[in-house]
Amino acid sequence: MREKIQRLFRNVNPAMIAVILILLADNILNNNMTVGQWLYSKIIILPGIIIGLTFHEAAHGYASCFLGDPTPKLQGRLTLNPFKHMDPVGFIALLFAGFGWGVPVQIDPRYYKHKRIDEFIVSIAGVATNFIIAAVVAFIIKMATKSMSYEFYAGIGGTIIEILVYIVAINIILMIFNLLPVPPLDGFGILTQIFNLRKYSWYYTLYNNGFLILMVMIIFNITDKIIDPLYEFFMNLLLW
Repeated sequence: MREKIQRLFRNVNPAMIAVILILLADNILNNNMTVGQWLYSKIIILPGIIIGLTFHEAAHGYASCFLGDPTPKLQGRLTLNPFKHMDPVGFIALLFAGFGWGVPVQIDPRYYKHKRIDEFIVSIAGVATNFIIAAVVAFIIKMATKSMSYEFYAGIGGTIIEILVYIVAINIILMIFNLLPVPPLDGFGILTQIFNLRKYSWYYTLYNNGFLILMVMIIFNITDKIIDPLYEFFMNLLLW
């Protein structure tokens, strides 16, 4: 068991842990919920986190395999088993800090027939899947709220709807966060293929420092300023 835990956390960046702890402390100190309410708020978003991260990473794997790359299949990533896609730190970050990630799917572009187009498809597959899930679940919510009785909605039905709303919300957050044009997020991969950024001398310098840039953006709430209005837009578009 100890070896398994060490293996799970062997690639953890201490800076990321520090950022998560800071955001977690801020989250705890600046809310007015009781302990019970706080725990309930975390439990009720678990289905959304599991579905969002699992389908996002699996979509990358299926897309790459469809385009001729056997790497995801050989690594056992063509599955909807959450344990194959969950990064423990990324899961905890999404649960407690408001952003997160799964275990990145490894690909080998040498198998692609049209390298830039195929890499673009693989990069966008995850965020596209998150949006599709959000749209489908939002449609289910609208249909359910129109047909369910007040008595059912006031009981377990209300909890079910709340869970479904969080599934929509978390998939929207994952989509927007991963579309940020900062390496190693999908948004940067998409821009790389559209504008062929690898031909520029600064590309690898930016790529190698992407993690640091992302951490600075998170700490200084730059990501929130980008994500919040887009989140409101998509939630209004799909639900309200």
